[in-house]
Amino acid sequence: MSDPTTGSALVVGLGNPGAQYENTRHNAGFMVADVLAARSASTFGVHKKSGTDVVEARLGDRKVVIAKPRSYMNVSGPPVAALARFFSIDPGSIVVVHDELDLDFGTVRLKLGGGEGGHNGLRSISSSLATKDYLRVRFGVGRPPGRMDPASYVLKPFSTAERKDLGVVCEEAADAVELLLQVGLEAAQNRLH
Repeated sequence: MSDPTTGSALVVGLGNPGAQYENTRHNAGFMVADVLAARSASTFGVHKKSGTDVVEARLGDRKVVIAKPRSYMNVSGPPVAALARFFSIDPGSIVVVHDELDLDFGTVRLKLGGGEGGHNGLRSISSSLATKDYLRVRFGVGRPPGRMDPASYVLKPFSTAERKDLGVVCEEAADAVELLLQVGLEAAQNRLH
């Protein structure tokens, strides 16, 4: 595995394309990717070979490809693998930003590898990369209330109370991505967790 603090990196924000999903919990990764693109004063363009919206930018001293797959969440893997091949980026330098049911809203956590916790976007990426050993920025969205189906919950918009803090949490998650790329996983975890 390459040193995750040097060379090019691929940052993938997970979500679903289309206006009907734009402000849903499942699109937290897209929201963070938008913050990172704005910080680099860049706009997304289409990478035709992978079917993704991409920005090539610098975050700190790292060359970074920021991507939002145009496929639906459950089939995020093939576009991510195609980008990794195209830009010659190995899994240890891939950062996937995704919604996380097992963390309260407003919580941001970092990890390397591990299970997918029922997240079909992560499952697709792990399958397409043939490894689970890529970096993850977990954006807490909390558990659904009562007996609501988790699959329905993540496709609903953030609550009114959550929307008040959503911009701040997206900025914090973007900060976590940048810190992870600059100092590596363990040092970033020590600062954030």
